[in-house]
Parts: sequence; C-alpha cells; structure tokens
Amino acid sequence: MMQIPPRMATSFSANSPNIAANKLIEGDSSNREESVIMKRSSRAGEKKTGGAKVARLLLVNQALATLAFFGVGVNLVLFLTRVLGQDNVNAANNVSKWIGTVYMFSLIGAFLSDSYWGRYLTCTVFQLVFVLGLALSSLSSWRFLINPVGCGDGHTLCKPSSIGDEIFYLSIYLVAFGYGGHQPTLATFGADQYDEKNPKEKSSKVAFFCYFYFALNVGSLFSNTVLVYYEDTGMWTMGFLVSLVSAVIAFLAFLLGTPRYRYVKPCGNPVVRVAQVFTAVFRKWKVSPAKAEELYEVDGPQSAIKGSRKIRHTDDFEFMDKAATIKETEEHSPKNPWRLCTVTQVEEAKCVLRMLPVWLCTIIYSVVFTQMASLFVEQGDVMNSYIGSFHLPAASMSAFDIFSVLVCTGIYRQILVPLAGRLSGNPKGLSELQRMGIGLIIGMLAMVASGATEIARLRRISHGQKTSSLSIFWQIPQYVLVGASEVFMYVGQLEFFNGQAPDGIKSFGSSLCMASISLGNYVSSMLVNMVMIITARGQNKGWIPENLNTGHMDRFFFLLAGLAAFDFVLYLFCAKWYKNINIEDSDMGDQEEELEDVNSKV
Repeated sequence: MMQIPPRMATSFSANSPNIAANKLIEGDSSNREESVIMKRSSRAGEKKTGGAKVARLLLVNQALATLAFFGVGVNLVLFLTRVLGQDNVNAANNVSKWIGTVYMFSLIGAFLSDSYWGRYLTCTVFQLVFVLGLALSSLSSWRFLINPVGCGDGHTLCKPSSIGDEIFYLSIYLVAFGYGGHQPTLATFGADQYDEKNPKEKSSKVAFFCYFYFALNVGSLFSNTVLVYYEDTGMWTMGFLVSLVSAVIAFLAFLLGTPRYRYVKPCGNPVVRVAQVFTAVFRKWKVSPAKAEELYEVDGPQSAIKGSRKIRHTDDFEFMDKAATIKETEEHSPKNPWRLCTVTQVEEAKCVLRMLPVWLCTIIYSVVFTQMASLFVEQGDVMNSYIGSFHLPAASMSAFDIFSVLVCTGIYRQILVPLAGRLSGNPKGLSELQRMGIGLIIGMLAMVASGATEIARLRRISHGQKTSSLSIFWQIPQYVLVGASEVFMYVGQLEFFNGQAPDGIKSFGSSLCMASISLGNYVSSMLVNMVMIITARGQNKGWIPENLNTGHMDRFFFLLAGLAAFDFVLYLFCAKWYKNINIEDSDMGDQEEELEDVNSKV
C-alpha cells in the first residue's frame, strides 16, 4: 500500500483531504471556528504539562539518587576488604560484578517502561526497591557487620556475622535492581517533558542530557568527598544512613511533579515486533524484496505501532524488506503481522541492528571506566593519602566530577561547540559519534597515566612498608582524564542512543548506554581473572596480588590501553558505516492530523 501523495498534486480523489478542506471553507463557518477553538484549547491544555520547570524536578531526583547510590558504591571495594575481610582480587571482582548487575537491570527497567508500565510507573516502582535496599544495608551494617564499633577504618578488624553478610549482599543487589531499573527510564522520562514540535523546547531537550549528566556528578561529588571521608574512618553506618535519607528525598521530589508531568503511553512489546519482522523474513526468504514505494505501510500520519511516528525506508539490510513485501495472496486478505510487517516496523528492527556495532565498541571503554571504582581505589589505598585531616582519595576521585560539572554548565556548549563548528563546518559542533570517539581516545590516555603512576608508586616503596611515599595527588591526572573521557563518551551515548532509537524503544535506547557499563564490568572481572591465571605461576604472585607492592598492576593498565587503541580502530569503521534514523517530518504529520479533523467535521 503506497503512502499518501504530496499536497501539490493537481488531481484529487473524492476522498481527498484537500476536497474535504474545500468543503469546509465553503460550508458553515461555525464548524471552522469550533475546530479552531478546539485546537487552541487542546494546545493550551498541552502547555499545562511538561516543560523545563517540571524537568528540573527529575534533575533533582537524579542528583539525590546518585548521591545515595555512590554512597554505597564508591567505597564498596574497601568495605569488602576491611569489613568483610575479602582479598583485593575478590573484592575488585565482586565490585565489578555488582556494578555490572546495576546496569544490566537497566534493560529490565527499559523493557517494562517501553512495553507495559510506561516511564512514570517504572520510575516509581524501581525507586521504592532502591529505598528498600538502602534501608537493609543500613540495618545490616549497624546490627551485624560493624563489630566492634569504629572497625573497618583500616586499623581495627571487624568481626561480621554470617547473617549480616547475607543481608548486606541482598541489600546491595536490591540497590542495584532499583537504581539500575530507574536510571534509563528517568533519562527518557525527562526527555519526554520537551515537546519536539516547539523549536525552543526541542533545543532544550538536547541540552537536557548534558544537565542530566551534570546532576549525576553533583550527587557523586558529595559522595566522593564527604561520605567517603566518614566511611573511610569507620563510620560506615552513618554513610549508609545519609544515602537512605537522600534516596527518600529524591523519591519525594519525583512524586511532587506527578500532576505536571507529560506522560507517554507504552508502545507494546518491542521484542515481539522485532520477532515478527524476522519471522516474516524467514517465511518469505525466497521472495524478492519489492521496490521501496511498493512496500507495505498503513495510511495516515501515524504508524501501526501505537504512539510511534513513521520511519522512512532505508536501503541497508535489504533482505529485511521481504517482511514488508506484499505477496499476491496477501493483497486482499487480513494483514497478519507475523507474515506482513509495515515499513516502520521493519525500520525499527533495522535501527536496532545499526546501533548494535556502535554499542559493542563502547564496552571496552566501560572496562576502562570501571577501574575508577576498583583498581584506582586499591591503588590509592596504598599511597600517601593524608594531609592533616583531609582525605585525598576523595579529593582525587572528585577531580573528574568537578571537571564534568564545569563542562556541563557551559564550557562545552559555549566554547567547544562553536570551535568545533568552525573547524568541521557543522554549526552543531561535534556529532555524538565524534564525541564518543574522542572519549575512547582520552580513556586510553587515562590508562597510560594510571600505568605511569603505578610505576612511580612502586619505585617509592620503603622496605617493610605497605604504603608508598608517593602522594596520592599523582592519581589526579588519571581521574581527570577518565572524567574528561566520560563527558565525551557518556553524554554522547545518551544523546546518540536516545535520539537514534525509534519512538517505541526510547527507554531501550537510553539503557544501551548503561548496559555497556554493565558488560564492561563483567569483561573487567573476566580480564582480571584471566590475567591472574596466566601471570600467577610458581613463585610469581601475578600482576594484581594481595600485596600490590609485589605485583605489576601497571602492566594491567597498559594492557587496557592497548585494548582501547584496538577498539578505537574498530569504532572508526562502525561510525563511518552508521546511517541515522529517518523519521517522517512531524510538521507533515500535524498537517495530516488537521485535515483528518476537518474530514471528521464535514
């Protein structure tokens, strides 16, 4: 079935919307006035919901929820070693698996949001789970783990109970489930508050992802300084309680905007839609794909997917066009989506296939990024970290946050974008794919800096001493480089995957960014295990032993730098091959809707 012809056509059928429009003009003017009044009142009603003001509540929620999450996660590796008595390798692997689980749960949240629950209900349910997890972590720490009081400060050993271990692990995985399922949906829900038909709001929507990242770093800045200091001195329960209070306030701030939010209805199960496309392709494997203008698509401005705009046909993955090719036996029979799919449905599946290679190339970067929460912390723990009463690991960890905050409050968009625009000829500056590539390069440099710092640390070890005399200030370059790379990579990823995802899988697009972090943590854990199996032989204790002074963690950092360089080469090919999604012009859709309204009144 062909698409509706352009408006400039000189001949019309009796059912043409143009004829209907002429009839209305010639007919009773009261109907026209009624139509105008109805459209104006409907637009006035739309202005009552959404917008930048209500989106700020979501940014507040993001900042406070992140503060609560990092209050548990940023020092988790030290909690496992000091309180639960785990060795460095097991603690690093457990943290990597936990963080990986956090972001893997983002796929569950995105699926429920896009398919059944919608953004608001998904955010609500997962935040309740998040609060429950933090409450249990505070309880287990207070009643069962911090024994005697003040232990876990690096000097006094703790004597935790077995039931305390079990409750604590349950609690942190509830935190992982709640925070992970809530995050991608919150980002998409925030973007929903901006109307793309309004040019001003459309530009604000692009900036929203930068401010979303800004809010994340505001929350982590407090966790990486104040909370880290108290936890490192043995006040673990206080740190967990502050996280719990922050999560509760975040949830209340989220609920405050309930009457003003703009809600987008779920579009149904995307897994079923993609399965229908591949099933239809398989059934028509011997059928030659039809020409683009002969492929099946429903009439009107809206697609067959509830709440989703139409997507224009693209030439890549031509074999998938078989699913939208109309066989003679299907021309006059009821349309079965398992045998015949619309162009938009086929293009939705194509979009997923196009995004996957780019997404896979971001996993190695996530391996680099996860070292900040594991090996960087262990490295800093054996360096000269105190000057007076100021805790320098927290200061160095917050260095990348400060950099990110400065970037997101205007330096990037006001300085780097115009500069890049002059150099590239693109008024919007660097594209999302270009920014992600820059993030990969800077991440590689961060691993080189980490390896150089470790070499310097090993050279400043006194015999019989666990701590090197090298100041932890030497870690600042690697943290700043990771922070700079994060700005380019993760903000670029949020904008790219959300912008390139079709309307029916917007939350899934946002979750890809977090799923990348998830797999990066699992790959990091696997690499650490493989490296230890290969390097720990005979008298050799391996690159990352219990006593880091007898190992070669620098070699592991250089290994990651090499993997990042190789990954960057692959990424260049994938980015060059990628084609942007081609959504039908929303203005055309508005014109269609106006003409449909006219038809309904004639």
